[in-house]
Amino acid sequence: MANFNEYHLNPEEFPFLNNFQEKWKVIRDEFTSFIKQASTEELKFTYDVLGPKSKTIKAKGDSKYSAFGILFQGLFIEEYIQLHQIQYPDYQTDEASEKALALRKTYFPNLAQVIKQVNLLNEDIIRNAYFGTFHPGLDIKLHVNYNPHMNRGYLGLIVPEGDVAMKICHDKLYWHKGEFLILDHSYPHCPHNYTNYDRTVLVVDFFKPDKPRAEVIQFEQEQVAQRMQDNPYSLGVFGKSDKAKEEDFIKYGLAHQLEWDKALGV
Repeated sequence: MANFNEYHLNPEEFPFLNNFQEKWKVIRDEFTSFIKQASTEELKFTYDVLGPKSKTIKAKGDSKYSAFGILFQGLFIEEYIQLHQIQYPDYQTDEASEKALALRKTYFPNLAQVIKQVNLLNEDIIRNAYFGTFHPGLDIKLHVNYNPHMNRGYLGLIVPEGDVAMKICHDKLYWHKGEFLILDHSYPHCPHNYTNYDRTVLVVDFFKPDKPRAEVIQFEQEQVAQRMQDNPYSLGVFGKSDKAKEEDFIKYGLAHQLEWDKALGV
C-alpha cells in the first residue's frame, strides 16, 4: 500500500487521468513506433523543436535525459510555436509549426485524441504532455519545478527492473508500467536511472483541481511569459526558479548531494 502525502499524491484523486491510463499501451506503442520508424531528419527535428530545454537542471556525468512532446501550456505544439513565434537556428517559425503538426498527426494520433477528450470534459486541465526518457546512468541534480499551480503525473511506459527512482524529500519512489506516479514538483527532488536500460514515461502536467481556475491560468500566463523571455526553447516548462536552494538540501536530508551539485554549477 502506497503512502501518500503532500508531495506524493494518490492518482485516484484525479479520475480524468484514467483516460491516459486505459490507453497506456497504445500510447507506449506510438512512442516505440516513432523511435523505430522516424527518419534521422525527423528525429533531429523532434529533439531540436519538440523537446523542452532547461538551463537549470543538470545531470551528473555524461548520461542524458531526453524529452519531446505534443502539448505545452494547453496548446498543441504547432499552435504553441506559432503563438510565441519561436525562432530556431535551423527552421523558420512557419516551417517548424508545419513539421510539428505533420509529426503529431502521423505518429501520435491516439495520444492527441486522449488529450482532446480529457480537456474537452475538464476545462483544459491538461497543460503539458511529453515523453521523458532517462538513459542509463542518469543522475539529475536536486532541483524544484516551481509550478505551484500544477501537479505532475508520470505514466509508466517503459520501466526496467532495478534502481530507477525518484528521490523527493524523504521518499524514494518508483515508476511502474501502466500506472501514474503523481508528484507536487515544487518540493525538491532528484531522479536517477542506475540500470542499463532506458526508462520512458509520459509526463502529464495538469492544473491543481482545487485551485480557482482563473487564478491558475493567470499565474501560468505570467510564468510562461517570463520563461519564454529567458529561454524560448523551454516551451514554458522550465525556468530559472527551478534551482534548489542550499537549505533545501539540508531540510530534506539530501546534504550528501550538495557538493557534487555545487560542482555541476547552475
